[in-house]
Amino acid sequence: MSDETLNRYRQSIDNIDAALVFLLAERFKVTQAVGRYKAESGLPPADPGREDRQIARLRELAKTADLDPEFSEKFLRFIIDEVIRHHEQLRDEK
Repeated sequence: MSDETLNRYRQSIDNIDAALVFLLAERFKVTQAVGRYKAESGLPPADPGREDRQIARLRELAKTADLDPEFSEKFLRFIIDEVIRHHEQLRDEK
């Protein structure tokens, strides 16, 4: 592989990473709004049923995309745990 080839691959990876960061930022903006709504409405920060459905859904999407379902579940679990932490903070501020 020439340096130019490697540079092109790396540029593509950098572009994808940037898109992921912006997508995660948008997702967290929405989940923060959900957290505020839950806090104002007296709803619990976590919804285990929804989390289970989301994980099952993502595992199926991962299979379709030829991505390791275990990896996708770990990734979503990390995000869910962070969202719950934010929701707990918002609840505690009320």
